[in-house]
Amino acid sequence: MSVLESVIMFALVSLAGMLFFTIRTVNQRILKLALAFTGAFLFSLSLTHLLPTVFSHNTQSAGIFILAGFFLQLVLEYFTEGIEHGHEHHHHGKGFPIAMMAGLCIHSFLEGMPLSGHFDMNEHNHSLLAGIVLHHLPVAFVLVSMLIHAGVNRAWTMVNLMLFAAMAPLGAGFSTLLSETDIMNISAHYDKIMGLVIGIFLHISTTILFESGSDHRFNLYKLTIILLGAATALLM
Repeated sequence: MSVLESVIMFALVSLAGMLFFTIRTVNQRILKLALAFTGAFLFSLSLTHLLPTVFSHNTQSAGIFILAGFFLQLVLEYFTEGIEHGHEHHHHGKGFPIAMMAGLCIHSFLEGMPLSGHFDMNEHNHSLLAGIVLHHLPVAFVLVSMLIHAGVNRAWTMVNLMLFAAMAPLGAGFSTLLSETDIMNISAHYDKIMGLVIGIFLHISTTILFESGSDHRFNLYKLTIILLGAATALLM
């Protein structure tokens, strides 16, 4: 991932979070539709782009690391309370949720690691980058909402929003650093890292897609958005 792509990614995610200060409320219907699009995009991206690439290079242990990523996300959600797929839990006046923020940062950092330009199999980097950005936009918005409702002041909320926005670029930068300093041959571990990320994507996307509203009209909208998200991934 180039420096320009890192800056754009950071800026887009930060702006998505700052949008809350203008809107001041979370429209649950719009949020669910946005999440449905990103969930379908990630699911389609994983099945049509990422999984074939990983299994074509490593058929021995790829499945193990995908399972590990899936269950790792389960563990992380114990701390994040599901904010990665749009669950908003307001803790009015309870102060800063350290565990949630730590889990969210680990989640984002891991997702960014395969974006390093030092991998031998980076033909899907742009589609992966698009998927991570689309996934992080609604999460950033919900994060700001949760922090504000928890009584965190605006300045500290902004600091943590910027931290979250920086974690995926930092993950990519960490992979690059490992390669350039000869600490390890990061290219040799691409399948393992990507397997973990695919597992995370599959958990998040299926959780989003399996959630449904009681309003049948809304479900029709959601189905349309899901199909649009899947088609968008297929075109990348």
